[in-house]
Amino acid sequence: MFGLERLRALAAVRTHGSIARAARVLHVTPSGLSQQLAKLEREAGQRLLEPDGRTVRLTHAGRVLAGHADRVLSQVSEAQAELAALDRQILGPLRLGGVGSAVRNLLPDALSALLREHPRLVPTVRDGEVVSLVPPLLRGELDLVLAESWSSRPVALPAGVRSVELLEERVRLALPEGHPLVGPAPVALAALDTPGGLPWASCPAGTEPYEAILQALRAQGVEPDLRYTLAEIPSQLELVAAGLAMALVPDLGRRTAPEGVRFLPTDPPLHRSIRAVWRADAETPAIRACVTALTRHSAAHAAGHSDTPDPATEPST
Repeated sequence: MFGLERLRALAAVRTHGSIARAARVLHVTPSGLSQQLAKLEREAGQRLLEPDGRTVRLTHAGRVLAGHADRVLSQVSEAQAELAALDRQILGPLRLGGVGSAVRNLLPDALSALLREHPRLVPTVRDGEVVSLVPPLLRGELDLVLAESWSSRPVALPAGVRSVELLEERVRLALPEGHPLVGPAPVALAALDTPGGLPWASCPAGTEPYEAILQALRAQGVEPDLRYTLAEIPSQLELVAAGLAMALVPDLGRRTAPEGVRFLPTDPPLHRSIRAVWRADAETPAIRACVTALTRHSAAHAAGHSDTPDPATEPST
C-alpha cells in the first residue's frame, strides 16, 4: 500500500523538477525525501526516478504513479477542506496575487465582502504578471492568483491547478485623439503595418499581454515595433495620450485612461479573460470562500458595465 506522504513526495518532485526544490517546498531534508522515494519505489516494484544530468526525472512508471498521486492528494485535500468547514471557522492567512487591472477593479469589493463575512481572515495581496505569480503559487507561497488569458494567446496553466473564469472582456485599440484611424468602424489589425506609424506600448517581454499582442499582430502579417515596455497600463496610456504610441487595452484598463485617448474595436475582435487559479492539492475553506466572493462580485461588475457606451466615438475622460 502506498504511503500518502511518499505519494506527496513523488508529486512534488514532478511539479518542482528536482529533489532539492521539492524538499524545500515540503519542509524536509533532501536526504529524507530521497528515503521516502526509495520506499515508494520498493512499494511500487518499479523504478520511478532516473538520473538526468545533475538532477533526476520521472520514468514512465513514475509519471503514471504521479498522475494517480495528484488525484489521491486532491481527494484527501477535499476531505480535509470539508471537515475543516464543518465548524464554519474560516480564518488565518490568505495570500493573493493578481494582474494589476484585476487587483484594482475586481479584488477590493470582493475582499471587503469576504472580510465582513469572515473577519478572522488575514489577507495579503501582491500584484504581478502570470509568469511571475504562478511559480510562487506552485511553491505554496501564494494561495490564489488572478490570472489573465488573451484570446490570441490562451494562458497555459500547469497540471495540478484548478481555475474558474471570473470575467471576459473586450480588448480595444488605444490611439491618440486625432489619429487618422479614429472613427466609428473597427480598425483592421492588418492595417497597422503602415510605414512611419506609431510604435507600440505594452507590458514587458515574456508577460501574457506582450506575447498576446505579438501573436495577434503576427497572425495578421504585422511585425509590431514594441518600443515601450511598461508594467502598468496607466503608464502606457499616458504615452498614447501624448501621441507617442498605440496600445491594446482590455476594458478594465480603460478606466485609468487620461484625456486624449480614444478606444476602438479591432478586426478581428480580441478578448481577455480573468481567472481565479489555485492549487488543487492545497484548497482550503478560505480559498473556496474567496473564489465565491470573487465570482459573485465579478458577475455584479460585469452586469454593472454591460451598457457602457462604445468609446470608439466618445472621447476618453
